[in-house]
Amino acid sequence: MNKTISILGSTGSIGTQTLEVAASCGIPVAALAAHRNVALLERQARAFRPKLVAAADETAAADLKQRLRDTDIRVVSGSEGILEAACFDEAQTVVTAMVGIAGLVPTLAAIGAGKRIALANKETLVCAGPLVMAEAKARNVEVIPVDSEHSAIFQCLQGSRGREEVKRLLLTASGGPFFGYTREALEQVTLEQALKHPNWTMGAKVTIDSATLMNKGLEFLEAMCLFGLPPEKISVLVHRQSIVHSLVEYCDNAVLAQLGTPDMRVPIQYALTWPRRVPGPATELDLLSCPPLTFQQPDTEAFPCLALAIHAAKEGGTLPAIMNGANEIAVARFLKGEIGFLDIPRLVERTMALVQPEKAVTLETVLEADASARRAASEEPARYLR
Repeated sequence: MNKTISILGSTGSIGTQTLEVAASCGIPVAALAAHRNVALLERQARAFRPKLVAAADETAAADLKQRLRDTDIRVVSGSEGILEAACFDEAQTVVTAMVGIAGLVPTLAAIGAGKRIALANKETLVCAGPLVMAEAKARNVEVIPVDSEHSAIFQCLQGSRGREEVKRLLLTASGGPFFGYTREALEQVTLEQALKHPNWTMGAKVTIDSATLMNKGLEFLEAMCLFGLPPEKISVLVHRQSIVHSLVEYCDNAVLAQLGTPDMRVPIQYALTWPRRVPGPATELDLLSCPPLTFQQPDTEAFPCLALAIHAAKEGGTLPAIMNGANEIAVARFLKGEIGFLDIPRLVERTMALVQPEKAVTLETVLEADASARRAASEEPARYLR
């Protein structure tokens, strides 16, 4: 069970929690990779003693090399260093927890090297799902989801004999901090408010995506690729308590759900130990102290990002990559204070209309679509969004 792992994005929220799980379950760590958080990378390297540590930022890597000069840990840098960590011989499983489309090429490289993938990078499947899953199938590589919703579905599908038995997947969404707000109220929300998620502790990008419901749109696209189902067989429900992580409805109308506390260490651990379950560090669920569990339809008029993502899912081709690239820029501009909260979906929609999608999904067309979307979204003046 204790398959040695490599973690891409080790200093982020998923990466740090993966290391907690590894420490608790006795899972060896062969390689770590991050962007430029040198201080945390050094602490992780000293605690887990991987053979290889990669920093994408060249200056950060040089600093890290000096800090670790008293160890036998090899430090590498740049995109080549990240790829080396993704394909490192001693790792059987690669946790892909990098943020954004930057995780796509390393994930494909890890698949090409025959590594089992614990997938925590949404953009990999959002932008290039057909390409990635086809490559995984050709290489006989397992892709195990780390997202709590997809992990829940993956778990609920364990008793299924085939996809023909599945009637519908039900993705649950917390609704974020602004559930119930009108569009008028959303025009006034602040960055500080948007970064206060009611249930989960996550990085800034994912937290904003949760607030706009784009996160659920990205997960809709992921679910199509991971589980091989068309968009009409996937639904989204707002579940404020984040206790039911998602559900599967079968053809006989039986519905299976996976429940647990809002603790990402549960799906992380399952991805690392599947098909086995072992004791771990996650918080246990006390059903007697749970609040009432409620479910509601999402409001796509107030939160149009979800509708934009479902439209991209239905259209296919490189439109999802265009949408994702535009969203990454829109969120970055919101975090910098350049645009308002509702300007995020406006900018995404404007970019999706401006950039012409391609039907073929190849690495080249996806990266070009992403670059074009980023250029368009970066250049759009904020005053033209309303």
